[in-house]
Amino acid sequence: MTTPDTYVETAEEREARHAAIERADAPAIAFAHRYDSYHHVAEHEHRRAQLLHLSSGVLTVTTRAGRWMMPRDHALWIPAGVRHAVDTVGSVAMHSVYIRPESIAGLPDRLQVTGMTPLMRGLIAEAVRLRDDPASPRAAFILGALLHEIPHLPVRPLGLPFPAHNRLAQLCRDFVARPSAHLNIDDWADAAGLSRRSFTRIFRRETGLSLSTWRQQACLMAALPRLSDGEPVTAVALDLGYDSVPAFTTMFCRMMGTPPKAYLRNQTS
Repeated sequence: MTTPDTYVETAEEREARHAAIERADAPAIAFAHRYDSYHHVAEHEHRRAQLLHLSSGVLTVTTRAGRWMMPRDHALWIPAGVRHAVDTVGSVAMHSVYIRPESIAGLPDRLQVTGMTPLMRGLIAEAVRLRDDPASPRAAFILGALLHEIPHLPVRPLGLPFPAHNRLAQLCRDFVARPSAHLNIDDWADAAGLSRRSFTRIFRRETGLSLSTWRQQACLMAALPRLSDGEPVTAVALDLGYDSVPAFTTMFCRMMGTPPKAYLRNQTS
């Protein structure tokens, strides 16, 4: 017999969950579910927005606009109608809250990774428990508080937008396959057939990031699953081409607000 800690949702149950989401009248409906290691969910979309909270493992979401990564105790906001595929890194436990886009004003209009708050963790857990009684006054109160907390979740730099420009997008895909701390902007501009100035302008316009920041986020996304799997910080830093562990730690602190070891300790506490 399975338990909540070991149970993995089947494809048939996932289809039933999606059908329940479509039938629901409540402004938000929440589920808890798990996936096996290195599980792939093919590209799909929802008519509701989705707030996906990860309680264990690492997960990546790929859209036509780029890739986003979620470590443990982070959330991903996916607007309604955004086609996306999901891949797990290790076994994953998560909560999904499906939200009518018109429920309240101020909900995010773009896909983004966020941190979590103690309040939101509690609200999601209660929303899962109250799923079968969405019309009760308590459920209405919990769901209302949950909706109003979403715009206040702290955004994290764990998205990796890809430019629409074909040559730039291919350069980005190649870099993600072999991320490195060292990247020469002139080499990228030459490969794209652009001047340095044009390359810089187009890349920022289409991704919202400088190439330097984009590179750091790509390296961070490559590092987090390996660190979560227990690989030494030194090995990860050197494999990514950092000259020293302090150089890698400086980048990590700038992006995540804490050193790697402290971050991982918080993720497992």
